[in-house]
Amino acid sequence: MGKKILTPREKEVFDQLVLNKTTKEIAILLKISEKTVRNHISNVMQKLGVKGRAGAVVELLKLNEISI
Repeated sequence: MGKKILTPREKEVFDQLVLNKTTKEIAILLKISEKTVRNHISNVMQKLGVKGRAGAVVELLKLNEISI
C-alpha cells in the first residue's frame, strides 16, 4: 500500500465531509475552529491539485484515503 496523503486530522475532517457535515458541525465535533477546518480542507485540495471540496472527495475516494 502506498504512502498516505492525509494527516490523521485531515482524514477526520474529510470523513465528516462525506457524511454531509457542514464546516461548523465538523468544527464542533472535532473541537477545533471553523477556520482550522477550512485550512485542513484547503491543504488537502492543494496536495491533490484540485479545486473544491467535491473534487478533493472524489480524488480521495479514488486513492482509497476515505470511504463512503
